[in-house]
Amino acid sequence: MRALVCNTYGLPSQVLSLQNKNEPKPGDGEVLVRMLLSPVNPSDLLFIKGKYGNQPTPPQVPGFEGVGIVEAGKGLLAWRVMGKRVSVIGQGDGRWQEKIIIPARQAVPVPSYLSDQQAASFFVNPATAYVMTQKVLKVPGGAWLLQSAATGALGRMIVRLGKRFGFKTINIVRKKQQAEILRNDGADAVISLDQENIQESVMKITNGKGVSYAVDAVGGEVGSQMILSLARNGKMLVYGRMSGEPLKFEPGDIMKGQKTIQGFWLSEWAKDQGVLTMLGLFGKLGSLIREGVLDTPAGSVFELDNFKNALIEAESESKGGKIYLRINPS
Repeated sequence: MRALVCNTYGLPSQVLSLQNKNEPKPGDGEVLVRMLLSPVNPSDLLFIKGKYGNQPTPPQVPGFEGVGIVEAGKGLLAWRVMGKRVSVIGQGDGRWQEKIIIPARQAVPVPSYLSDQQAASFFVNPATAYVMTQKVLKVPGGAWLLQSAATGALGRMIVRLGKRFGFKTINIVRKKQQAEILRNDGADAVISLDQENIQESVMKITNGKGVSYAVDAVGGEVGSQMILSLARNGKMLVYGRMSGEPLKFEPGDIMKGQKTIQGFWLSEWAKDQGVLTMLGLFGKLGSLIREGVLDTPAGSVFELDNFKNALIEAESESKGGKIYLRINPS
């Protein structure tokens, strides 16, 4: 079988190669999944570049999520998903290979009304957006939430969650031209970095009060300015480091007003949740995707042997939506 292998960490188009591997066999409590489709997420690109977080020693197969068909397995949990189309999430080997072994409990059947694209993107972005705003921060209706990286798929989901649950969003974009995209999604306010200062703009929008809630995926100067924009008892979740730069602030910036800066990583959060909580989350995500709140705008689909163009397109600012790798035909 074929697999995209990251031989060393670096520039994605240079360090990945298509290689042949032996087909794996499932053990007790495991299933063999024939992968259909997998998205190219920003987290995948950071992993390949060696900037994601816990980086295992290469060679490694990337791909944090996808959709596939269960072809074989052992155990009761495997029997319940045999032959079904499942969302392939959780720990283990990467999804950018034709077949993969995962624990049967991680094979989540996806509703028939979801396309392969939506099923492949079922978890990482939708769950991160929903859990951060509704489970961790618990943003109440009418409150302001400030977010960076707002034009990404996850950022746009947060805008739509705001409209769905009644909280207001202030969205940071790099260029003024990007603002219209977010306003079409229902953004309440947009700050353009090429023309505006984050802290000054936030204070103007909130009548000098600042925001009680914030989520940052960028770090560096953007994230540091977001900290200064927090209101008394304000809380910011840090869930990414796209700039590659550290947050910089004085201790007094968070001591005054007793502000909180907290890290968030979906896989770490999921480790602390019970089975019933996760099943409830999967059901909620499915319904919100169907409503259009957490759906992923689909872009181009690239065949596995055309992976270099897929990676280039995924990092392009002009891409029309989420980029996918077709691992096997449906």
